[in-house]
Amino acid sequence: MTEQDHEGHDHHPHGSTEERSTAPQSAYTPKQIAIGAVIALVGIAITFGVPLAVLL
Repeated sequence: MTEQDHEGHDHHPHGSTEERSTAPQSAYTPKQIAIGAVIALVGIAITFGVPLAVLL
């Protein structure tokens, strides 16, 4: 594909002025952080709690 062929495409214009945002760079709300922490704690409890309960 030559440069001339590429310039004719309108589906991804070059030089866009819109700001790009990706997940790791986006700010998280306190609610999202709390939900994530609860999910992590439940996962840790299951991961370590079930094997310990089986051993007892």
